Amino acid sequence: MAEETYIEHPNRDKAGSKAAKAVIVLLMLVTAGLVLIITVGGWSVLQGAQIVAFFYIGLYVLMAFYVARWNRGLLPVCAALSILLAVVAGVAAPGWFARDKAGFEDPTLAPEFLGMLTLVLIPVSVLLVIFAMRGFAQKWNVEIERHSEGYEYDDRGPAPAGA
Repeated sequence: MAEETYIEHPNRDKAGSKAAKAVIVLLMLVTAGLVLIITVGGWSVLQGAQIVAFFYIGLYVLMAFYVARWNRGLLPVCAALSILLAVVAGVAAPGWFARDKAGFEDPTLAPEFLGMLTLVLIPVSVLLVIFAMRGFAQKWNVEIERHSEGYEYDDRGPAPAGA
């Protein structure tokens, strides 16, 4: 009889890992959604930043897809991009609120609303950094090779089946 080998990922079966993954994917999609609303709502006044915004949106959606498939290698990249986005949002938010003076072109959405969304983007980005690093520390990539007959392998080496 042929021995069947399969790979098991024990850290992915933990409730904490599943919850962290779900929160990370949700925060990535919320971030992409916020950036999309801010970009579309302020399209006429963004002065060429639309390309960067759509790059961020596409990147966050793509990273959310891969993290949903348990790819933990993107989590530090996501954390770094979120830090950068939080800094940019912190710098950009006061500019939206300053647009109530004469001489400014009005964006599609109210500048106060866009400023509020930009401020909301800061804590969302900080939460994403925290959860991404927590997910990275959970070691989703650990693999254990299992055999259907004879011996079972775990992180300590071979042992007789049923031991």
